[in-house]
Amino acid sequence: MLKLIKKSSSKIGIDGAIAYTVLSRIIQAGGGVITLLFVARCLTKVEQGYYYTFGSILAIQIFFELGLSGIITQFVAHENANLTWNDQTSFVGSSESSSRLASLLRFTVKWFAVLSVLLIFGLLIAGYVFFNKYGKENVAVNWQIPWIILSLTTSLSLMISPILAFFEGLDRVKEVAKIRLVQQVMQLVLVLLMFFLGFKLFSVPVAAIISFLVFPIWIFFGNKKKILIFIWNKLDKWGVNYRLEIFPYQWKIALSWISGYFIFQLFNPVLFATEGAIVAGQMGMTLAVLNAIFSLAFSWMSTKVPVFSGLIAQKEYDKLDNLFNTTLIQSTLLNLLALTTLFGIVFILRHFEVKIGGKNFADRFLPNLPMLFMMIPILLNHVVASWATYMRCHKKEPMLIPSVVIGILCSVSTLTLGNYFGVLGLTLGYMILTVIGFIWTYFIFRTKKKEWHNG
Repeated sequence: MLKLIKKSSSKIGIDGAIAYTVLSRIIQAGGGVITLLFVARCLTKVEQGYYYTFGSILAIQIFFELGLSGIITQFVAHENANLTWNDQTSFVGSSESSSRLASLLRFTVKWFAVLSVLLIFGLLIAGYVFFNKYGKENVAVNWQIPWIILSLTTSLSLMISPILAFFEGLDRVKEVAKIRLVQQVMQLVLVLLMFFLGFKLFSVPVAAIISFLVFPIWIFFGNKKKILIFIWNKLDKWGVNYRLEIFPYQWKIALSWISGYFIFQLFNPVLFATEGAIVAGQMGMTLAVLNAIFSLAFSWMSTKVPVFSGLIAQKEYDKLDNLFNTTLIQSTLLNLLALTTLFGIVFILRHFEVKIGGKNFADRFLPNLPMLFMMIPILLNHVVASWATYMRCHKKEPMLIPSVVIGILCSVSTLTLGNYFGVLGLTLGYMILTVIGFIWTYFIFRTKKKEWHNG
């Protein structure tokens, strides 16, 4: 029976790393549905608006992290391809690669420690200014202390993110996925418990700060600490020059990520400011499910980054393309199936006015047409993100101009159409721009792939 399961899993592209990551995403998606029920039952529509707008403002951490975690994984994977591990805590191989790994580790730990301190102050100020300006009429909502706790947890998570990225680059994707799964389950259980006990907006902050402790315990009370110390002490005359090697790549990634913020995270704050907390809550709940679907399907692709990077370092382009194409087909079909199922469920709930806990659950989502306008981009963005991942594993960033242009256009579209035509205009404009970005990215992908591999 076990052999049959393994054989079937292999056919659809599920290895150990994907299994844990997908299980985490399934728990996240399934738990997300349960959480949606708790949000609808335990929070008012106004509190729901705060709940989801919190997440959009917390996403300003993009301006501090600037895509560096993903770059770390790729750089580490390229160096790790030249090393042979003796056991779980030591390796032999190229002295240059060993030294460069040590250099990378030292740089990222110091750099992210500074960024984390800056981030907490940035979040506290941004949240205070925004919610005080646009939420004055909601005097009954206690958002201040939950916001402080969330800001602290987000900053701590930023501090630990380069370590997790480092281990993924060392081809420990399965282990990292496993510990993320443990953290995910723990946070979900705590969130539901907090909601049940009536903690309201305090539920997620309290659960987040407690479940965060899983990561430092995993690092400092296992052999991961020994690995980090071993690599830390491998520093020799070779090092990674941030200014010459990472920055020329990172600034392009950073602009792409910043553009992504203006594409994906402006919806809730704009709707909160223009149409109120209730509509922002509908957008937030819709996006929560759609992002869970995107994350679940993209797990097939994201867990392959170290493998892609290693094949590129060894110039095994045929193997690279075979693996990428298979993974893209599998993950895209999963994305499409999940989106179709979601739309069908919400449509039925809305059509028959199904009530849960005495409340019309479907009303917590966007209306059918705006929701469809948000679902189509989720499918297209999955393919775009896959193409971008493939290209970035070459330690290049050809997506800079499209990301910036689409980001600017999407910001203008969201601010203008959202202001004049409400949620319908906002979502329609987003869908049209996503189609344009999809076509643009396809031509870049084809051109760069031929250029790099033939060269």
